[in-house]
Amino acid sequence: MHESNALPELNRRHLLGTAIGATLAGGVWSEAKAEEKQEAKRAVKGNIKQSLVHWCYKPYWEMDEMCRVAKNLGCRSIELCDPKFWPLLKEHGLTCAIAGSHGFSKGLNNPKYWDECLAKLRTRIDECAAAGVPSVITFTGMSEDIPLDVGQKNCVAAFKKIVGEAEQKKVTICLEMLNTRDDSHPMKGHPGYQGDHTEYCIDILKQVGSSRLKLLFDIYHVQIMDGDVIRRLRQHKDYIGHIHTAGCPGRAELDDTQEINYPPIMRALLEIGYTGYVGQEYIPTRDALAGLQQAVSLCDV
Repeated sequence: MHESNALPELNRRHLLGTAIGATLAGGVWSEAKAEEKQEAKRAVKGNIKQSLVHWCYKPYWEMDEMCRVAKNLGCRSIELCDPKFWPLLKEHGLTCAIAGSHGFSKGLNNPKYWDECLAKLRTRIDECAAAGVPSVITFTGMSEDIPLDVGQKNCVAAFKKIVGEAEQKKVTICLEMLNTRDDSHPMKGHPGYQGDHTEYCIDILKQVGSSRLKLLFDIYHVQIMDGDVIRRLRQHKDYIGHIHTAGCPGRAELDDTQEINYPPIMRALLEIGYTGYVGQEYIPTRDALAGLQQAVSLCDV
């Protein structure tokens, strides 16, 4: 999902303490040690363009070292990071696959937030266009007692106000669907979020009717709320603008403790002609580098 300016109310850096405290006790690897560990597993096929999501690994590495980790793993992007880091990414031969914006609490389903959200989206679209960043994230927002049909109509009306600018600047706005079932941790689920089903969000995109408004298909969230991941990818292939991963349940590593089988999903992405990025967006619970090596290897099909 999202970081920095993308989270005005719920900044990720303040939300991860409980989930990662034990792991942080081990300290941060030195650059040399990190590079040594990375020798074992990295993306070698490169059919899937992989990206690290900044907020997940921020507690472990400063940005310069995170860039080295990403490159050594064969990843091409560090996403949802502050634009101040974009020049550094470029120095390392990386990009930011998707930028943050207005956060998931205040969204376009509520007209009282339109001015704030649209202003942030416009600013980020301009920054993305100038820096060659392809996409920016957006959200429906919390329902706040707004009926589903009204929230959907409000989102459509709001996106129609800005999608022309995205088309002109050649930046894709990606609407993320989030799960509302998991209430165990502020970043594992989002009770009260309105756009909590894939087809609800897809209907918004269809009504707006722009190739520059697409879905951020977060496999973890989709699995919890809707399931049938591969069939949904095939069904909605024309509307998918970005992909996120995480283990389910628990939003932890992509390992054999979780229920999602990632290699067939990655192969399905190739089958439908998806050429965008896959962002590794799970909350580490153990050695951060080892977990990333495993995730990158699984998705390198």
